[in-house]
Amino acid sequence: MRIFLTGATGFVGSRITPELLAAGHEVVGLTRSESGRHQLEAAGARPHFGTIEDLESLMGGAAQAEAVIHTAFDHDFANYAANCEKDRRVITALGGVLQGSDRPLIVTSATVLGDSGDGEPALEAVFNEGAPIPRVATEQAARAVLSSGVDVRIVRLPQVHDPVRQGLITFYIDHARASGFVGYVGTGDDRWAAAHVGDVAQMFAATLERGSRGETYHAVGERGVPFRQIAGAVAADLDLPLVSLSPEEAEAHFGWLALFIGRNGAASNEWTKARLGWEPRGPGLIADLQAMDYGPVAPAT
Repeated sequence: MRIFLTGATGFVGSRITPELLAAGHEVVGLTRSESGRHQLEAAGARPHFGTIEDLESLMGGAAQAEAVIHTAFDHDFANYAANCEKDRRVITALGGVLQGSDRPLIVTSATVLGDSGDGEPALEAVFNEGAPIPRVATEQAARAVLSSGVDVRIVRLPQVHDPVRQGLITFYIDHARASGFVGYVGTGDDRWAAAHVGDVAQMFAATLERGSRGETYHAVGERGVPFRQIAGAVAADLDLPLVSLSPEEAEAHFGWLALFIGRNGAASNEWTKARLGWEPRGPGLIADLQAMDYGPVAPAT
């Protein structure tokens, strides 16, 4: 099968490519640069030049494909709402190309959108349109495209990690360096779901091969790591003090990160594992944080 993969040179996409190639698929990867072209060709994929801002380039890639996996996202969280609206436009454009066919479109979302607000882990069967994050736009677009007859499948991601990157926690580490201390909210009992990037890549392949139209899957390895434990690991490795903040202090201190820190981020994976026959086996989040090379601590500002 020929697969058009957006985000093909990114953290998750670059791990999906070898999974697909090993399964006998052909991968056409979106790239905006010559370095990306070399990376894709070295991996055995074919480059397709374009950007997520250039909808025509995306539609051209999708038109040649038998399936589309969309992992690209602009992670400038200072402009999070605008970037989520950009994602809505991308999904709508890709869906328009695939409409009237049986070619699947796999869309990437976030596990927090399965949180019903009852304090329990987020569920695959739940879509909370009232969730306080702009990423709601992604799943609204996916469901609109689904209703138009496209084979849409949604993969929700938690904190995806290895010893180099850890999702939002990467930004949290940079913020702690700049602040001179590692903060958490209250007792730090809020929990964050996590998954190793290798397990996530395998789940995208499983979603392509064994997933079904209209289903949502959670690429979750650990259902909920206590944030106090995450903060403690970061503080130990940065050799910085660990500080509990009130919700009001946290809002002022963390900026856009306050959208996530102190809130329930746990997510279930039981239905996904049973449905896809997928079993995460990679290292846990704390193990990867402890294995990370943190480098020098930036001076406090």
